Amino acid sequence: MRILFTCYPERTHFLLMAPMAWALRTAGHDVRIASQPKFTDVITQAGLTAVPVGSNRDLWQIVGRVKKTGSKLVPGLPEPYDAIERRPEDITLESLRAGYEVQIESWHKMTNVPLTAPLVEFARRWQPDLIIWEPLTFAGGIAAKATGAAHARLLIGADVYGVTRQHYVRLNAEQPEEHRTDPLADWLGSYARAYGGAFSEDMVTGQFSLDVLPPSLQIHAPGLDYHSLRYTPYGGPAVVPKWLWEPPTRPRVALTLGLTVTDHGVGYPIGVQEILDAVADLEIELVATISDEARQTLERIPANARLVPYVPLQALLPTCSAVIHHAGVGTLTTAALYGVPQLALPWDVDQPVLSGRLADHGAGLTTHSTKATGSTVRENLLRLLEEQTFRDRARRLREEMLSVPHANAFVADLEKLVQEHHRQ
Repeated sequence: MRILFTCYPERTHFLLMAPMAWALRTAGHDVRIASQPKFTDVITQAGLTAVPVGSNRDLWQIVGRVKKTGSKLVPGLPEPYDAIERRPEDITLESLRAGYEVQIESWHKMTNVPLTAPLVEFARRWQPDLIIWEPLTFAGGIAAKATGAAHARLLIGADVYGVTRQHYVRLNAEQPEEHRTDPLADWLGSYARAYGGAFSEDMVTGQFSLDVLPPSLQIHAPGLDYHSLRYTPYGGPAVVPKWLWEPPTRPRVALTLGLTVTDHGVGYPIGVQEILDAVADLEIELVATISDEARQTLERIPANARLVPYVPLQALLPTCSAVIHHAGVGTLTTAALYGVPQLALPWDVDQPVLSGRLADHGAGLTTHSTKATGSTVRENLLRLLEEQTFRDRARRLREEMLSVPHANAFVADLEKLVQEHHRQ
């Protein structure tokens, strides 16, 4: 088969897609990754074939302008996608519609318009059998509509986009026909009509979706077709340092606060110095992945801390007794795969939702980063290290992940799904 992956140039999203691309390629399929030109090196560093399309305009240009004006980025899920955090009875069609209108203009067009037309042009020439897109790269669904390819979303976390869409479709259908409006369908439908088709809901939610989260942590929209896939840790090019060859002589704790900080310089959500000071007297080895920029702001480094700019988590976490992190999907899921108790300090997007599910499962604890202090981090870390129940529940979460197929084992199922959906 010919299989086209596509995402806008966000490295954390691509890293979730790369293992499935490898699996399909090693199974003998022709795999290519389409994104904007500036993302080509990230794709080729993963050993995959890049197709540069479109211009280099993207969302982080907006973020840069916001930072220059002195405005603050507001954490959390924006409307309408915060619907996943609200009770169904508190969700109104008006709030969802207003949220869609804002996000289409300020977010979705910014990440999709530069990509869409050239992606469709390439897809029409190459004729893929399957297009796999991350949930915010609607250009993938548009290209599938234009070519008749089967298409699927590879989720980047909780399916806040599918859940929100389901609420909108339900509430909109309750209106008299003459009062029904749908800004997302209008926008995507304009592309579908331009390429000889019509809008359909799979342009928003895919014909089916792949989810790499542990099943207990997944959040799905009822009625959509989901397939669980075991997460394969991948963080890009990496080297295992020599100090990591030997097992630790005291409990090792990892502290990592995310790639987005490194990639885009948006800053850590909690003070690193405060955490270092709070655990400085504990009999642990703290391994903290801290950007060079953040390290320059530190006034002191405790004797029990080792600061490194980066270390592959799949090498570090199996040696750890606990991990402190920002609840990013890659970090949270890697820790779950290795059965490590987790202290989550969420800040943005679906991080609070996922870390809440993690805590409910009993495999960790969570405190929102806006409320976290050095003392709360210390207190919660000691609980993770001392209470056996966290290790037991973390081990059970690992077993759950191992019960679902890894990417290579899922290839045959994916081939069958393509046969079902191709050229529909």
